[in-house]
Amino acid sequence: MPVLSASTLLSVVEQILTGAQVSPEKARITAECLVASNLRGVDSHGIQLLPFYIDQLLAGEMDARADGAVLSEFGSCLHLDGQNGLGQWVAETCCRHAIRIARAQGLALVVARESNHFGAAAWWAQKMRDAGQIGIVMCNASPIVPPWQGKEGRLGTNPICMSVPGPWLLDMATTTVAAGRIFKAFINDQPEVPAGWAFDSDGVPTTDTKKAYSGMLMPLGGYKGSGLAMMVEILCSVLGGGAMSTEIGGIRFRGRTVRVSQTFVAIDVARFMPLEEFTARVEKVVGMMKDTPAAPGYDEVLVAGEPEWRIEAERRAHGIPIAEGNWDAVLKAAARVNVTLAAH
Repeated sequence: MPVLSASTLLSVVEQILTGAQVSPEKARITAECLVASNLRGVDSHGIQLLPFYIDQLLAGEMDARADGAVLSEFGSCLHLDGQNGLGQWVAETCCRHAIRIARAQGLALVVARESNHFGAAAWWAQKMRDAGQIGIVMCNASPIVPPWQGKEGRLGTNPICMSVPGPWLLDMATTTVAAGRIFKAFINDQPEVPAGWAFDSDGVPTTDTKKAYSGMLMPLGGYKGSGLAMMVEILCSVLGGGAMSTEIGGIRFRGRTVRVSQTFVAIDVARFMPLEEFTARVEKVVGMMKDTPAAPGYDEVLVAGEPEWRIEAERRAHGIPIAEGNWDAVLKAAARVNVTLAAH
């Protein structure tokens, strides 16, 4: 299993993207997003996605030259057409607008349509957090999740993320796990996935990785996860005027553009109290959670974001391990765009 530093991995991703005719600025933004996920231990949203992006670019299913265009801006609301550009570039543009508008208006709602996969939602919510704002990010996704009581895919993993100034960061799919966890198991020849993750193509629960990969993901908490996924669909694609449900493309839907929609909410904390006071209050409520006595079988109570921050500290110090199957896919992607990687 290769172990690479964050800087080395960043260079690898940038080289491959620029080899696919992505501009240096867009390649850098995309690489930073992917490597940040690997650093946090969220490998399903790290460089595992790069070969898929290269496939899209080379097949003409994503336009690396597109910059996106503002369709309308009224008060605190902005509507953007991503023009089938790189998802990370669309998200970067949306975050810049959201931060700008929230500083002026106190609140911003930015909705983008005709976008692509933007990596982990946490990366974008943290950009608003770093500006002293509460950041909320949502995205619809390819239809590989059946609605509650159904047996055909109609919804996506439809993530919800919230980041705040202070030690708390929630980033969750509305399925039991993100689709990338299934893809990672499949790419690396893992024979089984845990129970409760997936259905086979007939809607029967399965732990067989191959059946899960060609099947569907389970909604989180049954009808509750299905309802949350619908909420995200409405706030992203319905409100944004974008592709909905079975109109969405993705890894399993080659030959058509992805066409996802994304929503970014920014709340200016300073409109309610000084930023330092808010952060102290977040720290206090987190402390209340962590002071809870641990249940049998656990050493401590963890809050959202804490496991990933610990992994990031470890990986910054000792490097990022890349599973063999994922590294092989990256090398093949490099070869497809005539990029020769130095021995790392």
